[in-house]
Amino acid sequence: MTARPSTYWQPGEVVLWRYKRPNSSTESVRPMRVVRDDATGLVAWLAPGTPVLRPVLRNGADLRSVPLGERFDVERHGRATRLDTWHGQGVLKVAPAGVPWSVWLFWHDDWSLDCWYVNLEHEHTRRGDVLVTQDHVLDLVVQPDHSVTRKDEDELAAAVRSGRFSASEAAAIEADAAAVEDVVRRWGSPFCDGWELWAPDPAWPLPELPPASVADAAYR
Repeated sequence: MTARPSTYWQPGEVVLWRYKRPNSSTESVRPMRVVRDDATGLVAWLAPGTPVLRPVLRNGADLRSVPLGERFDVERHGRATRLDTWHGQGVLKVAPAGVPWSVWLFWHDDWSLDCWYVNLEHEHTRRGDVLVTQDHVLDLVVQPDHSVTRKDEDELAAAVRSGRFSASEAAAIEADAAAVEDVVRRWGSPFCDGWELWAPDPAWPLPELPPASVADAAYR
């Protein structure tokens, strides 16, 4: 179990949500504004138009531009990061304490809820103003009617074939997905917490990427 932080970030602070690769290099960085942070976990807002670092292939192409069977072949295609902008309505991310996943809320243009998106990932750790985790490929989509479907099962299988995950690691990830499905069936937290009714403060300025993160971008 991840230890609780000795101090919590304050509402309105900007923190960096960082995904690392298995070799601990940076995969992506997203500056986000803290909505709430306490013993139950972190809630943070990724505003549209926010500058971000996102993962790309070594040649700068999108990760999904290669066939699925080659997508996790790092030796062949390599990895880099690209300086980009977050598009769409923005995302509210809820990271409950001590679990290997986070829940992302997406809205339609009229601010009606689109879905809850569950990103399976490492339990979160903190380093200064940075939340650090690692993506586990498999995800879940929870609709407003509480129905849930798994997403990217084929990618997880490809990741196992390529050696990105072992069979036992993939089984643990699938068990995490089942645990989330149980939370959805019970409609437990954070799904029952009313975050779909939340809206960002329009006075919040866009956060910025720190210069050190921008310097990490291999493609701009």
